[in-house]
Amino acid sequence: MATVKAPRGTEDVLPGRSEQWSRLEAVTREVMASYGYREIRTPVFEHTELFVRGAGEATDVVEKEMYTFADRSGRSITLRPEGTAPVARAYIEHGMKLWPQPVKLFYIGPMFRYERPQAGRLRQHYQIGAEALGCGDPALDAEAILLPIELFRRLGLSGFSVHLNSIGCPRCRPAYRERLLEYLRPRAAQLCESCQRRLERSPLRVLDCKVPTCRAVTEAAPRSFDYLCDDCRVHFETLQGHLGALGVSYTLDPRLVRGFDYYTRTVFEVLSDQLGAQNALAGGGRYDGLVESLGGPPTPGVGFASGMERAMLAASSAGKAGGIEDGRAGWIDVYVASAAPARRREALLVTRRLREQGWRVETDYEGRSLRAQLRWADRAGARVAVIVGEEETSEPGDPMVVRHLARGEQQRADDAQVVALVGRWLA
Repeated sequence: MATVKAPRGTEDVLPGRSEQWSRLEAVTREVMASYGYREIRTPVFEHTELFVRGAGEATDVVEKEMYTFADRSGRSITLRPEGTAPVARAYIEHGMKLWPQPVKLFYIGPMFRYERPQAGRLRQHYQIGAEALGCGDPALDAEAILLPIELFRRLGLSGFSVHLNSIGCPRCRPAYRERLLEYLRPRAAQLCESCQRRLERSPLRVLDCKVPTCRAVTEAAPRSFDYLCDDCRVHFETLQGHLGALGVSYTLDPRLVRGFDYYTRTVFEVLSDQLGAQNALAGGGRYDGLVESLGGPPTPGVGFASGMERAMLAASSAGKAGGIEDGRAGWIDVYVASAAPARRREALLVTRRLREQGWRVETDYEGRSLRAQLRWADRAGARVAVIVGEEETSEPGDPMVVRHLARGEQQRADDAQVVALVGRWLA
């Protein structure tokens, strides 16, 4: 019988690495709270229409990458491929327009895209994202760029850069779109099949294509920020001024358009020098028309998303993985060993008391010898061992031994002294 394995493009997060993920989530919550963002948890699946109307029918995600199925009532359901449209839907559905604006929300959770698996890009992957809805101030754009940078810095990362562009608004983008089409149509035969197919429907997406021949064609393409209306130009210049004041360096990238149709004005990516070809750590931008396109009131919005796998890869490459390299060491603080069968129940009581102090504590469940128990404690990365009974002939109530495993120092302690002594050596 064939062995059952995880589906292609998914992975198990094993003990050891899961602690790294927990650290990333904890740092994320700290950073988001300091910027005034509150957590939202949207459903893992939504009505397919949400993503078609939000992301756009001509996008790669909608055309080729969504996990879509009919439920038992025949309704079209899609596993969420991204987090912004669900947040916008929740903003409308729960009347958040009446909350103090802007409404600042963040999320951590799985997303699903059917694409070729590679390093940092899985079919089930996890994203961190933040969205600020209800305000069009370019200071919020600057904050959306600063947020992932601050997050990565607190994780100990460096060596990242910001790419920035403005793709205008519904008022000025049509003129740019026509100018871009004038440039691309005579060169259509040089474009890849996907770009030829979407040229008339979504010409800006051609700029984002990574196929070398398409990259060569678009090298001299018209730049969107040269066609901005006055409002978009002022917005973009103000944003750049804010970034300069905040000390955030950036590169203007006229081919940066992002992958969804809902983006307006600001688009950006935060890149890492630790990831090779797939070097985007975070990306986002402004989406002032998204809420209205989903049936809500006109509502500006801006945000970013970051793949957790990408962040973990960058952290590992930079040697900043949180000090836990695998699942074989470092997951307990104290090991409680019992030298005599008669002391087993006493060992369980000591284990419970130490756990109540918040320490990570393990004990023996298999009747191992004292030597085998201490060997297990060392492999698990315990810093302190409490030995209940020094010899197999010890009796309940006899003193215990508290041993600092790294220094080899030990001290006898009665039942009332154990917690204080362990605390002193763990401090």
